[in-house]
Formats: sequence, structure tokens, C-alpha cells
Amino acid sequence: MDSRLIRLCLILMVFFPAMVVAQPLPEEMADEIRHSAAEVQTLSSQFVQEKFLSMFAETLTSNGRFYYQRPDQLRWELTEPVGSGFVLNGDHGERWHERVDGSEPFRLEDDPAMSLIAEQLFAWARADLRWLQEHYQIELIGVEPICLRLTPPEGQGRAFLDHLLIQFSDSAAYVTEVEIHEHDGDYTRIRFSHTDVNAPLTGTLFTGREGL
Repeated sequence: MDSRLIRLCLILMVFFPAMVVAQPLPEEMADEIRHSAAEVQTLSSQFVQEKFLSMFAETLTSNGRFYYQRPDQLRWELTEPVGSGFVLNGDHGERWHERVDGSEPFRLEDDPAMSLIAEQLFAWARADLRWLQEHYQIELIGVEPICLRLTPPEGQGRAFLDHLLIQFSDSAAYVTEVEIHEHDGDYTRIRFSHTDVNAPLTGTLFTGREGL
């Protein structure tokens, strides 16, 4: 085999997950995710959110921070280029924007949009396969690390959402990357980095805007 081809193959093996033909998620791999995720009590991470628009060459990039504490506390905050975010504590929370003083309280039962966002974020944070299997068709498309393709059934988000791609950490305990693909070709990629697992988190993180 040509030495250049061998070198290329080695590079691909190092920098890209081992891809497989799309197939149903094997039960033993699902058990691995469930077992690993059950050990996670807290997560804290930085993230980069990239919005790719099919009509434009420019990519819209935001940076932020994410905190989660089992079972139902979460903080999602964009820090650049414009600060905004929200906290969830059970069935209620607060949201804010740097151009507006103070914060706005909300309850999930009264806010369908935030309820939908909360469901997704908690499912990713918990690696909640049971919830994901109830709401999506799940296919395995990559191993080492595990990568899943989630497709919503007709009538459940299909108006704008085509599919999701979710990549797990090497330990399968938490999500490291999410891609949200829309029918029109636009998609959003969220990449998590510098993730700490089961590190102590202060309770004030989930109380509101000034919790940090």
C-alpha cells in the first residue's frame, strides 16, 4: 500500500470516530450508556455553539457555559458575543439577557417553548435513553466514541427538525457534541469541552442570573 495512503488512514483513525453503517442501537451499547450515565451526579462544561445557515457562507458562533445537577437543576448561559441564559430548578426557572435589567421568572407548565428546550437539555445532560427512545428513532452511526442519529416521528417536531446527531464521551457517560439539523439545510452544532464530572457545584448556580 502507498505510504501516503497509509498515513492518511492513520490520520483518519485518530481524528474521526469509527463510523458504521446506520443500524439500530444494540442493547448492550444502550446498557453501557445507561450504566455510565447513572454514575453522573453533576456536570460542568464550556461549549461553543455554531449556527450554519444554508443561504450564507458565514457561521454564527457563540460561546457559553453549562451546569447540571441531578435530578432537575440546570444552568445554560451564553457569554459571547452577547450574554444571555436561563436556569432551571425543577418546574420553574429564570431567564435573562445582558441588554435587559434583572431577570424574568417562568414556569415550564406555562411556557411550552421553554418546556421543550428543558426536555431536550435534560435528556442530553442525563443521557436519558428511555426518554430519547420514546421521542425519536435511534440509529447507531459511529463507535469509539458512540455517535447516534435521532429522527423524530412524523408530527413530532418534523415541521422544522430533520434529525439530531449526538456524540458521547469515550466513557459514554455524557454528551460531547450535538448537531441539530433542519429541513432547509440549516444546522446548529454544540461542542462541549473542559467537562468536569461529579465536581461539587454551589447551589446558587441554579438560583438565578447572579448565581455564578
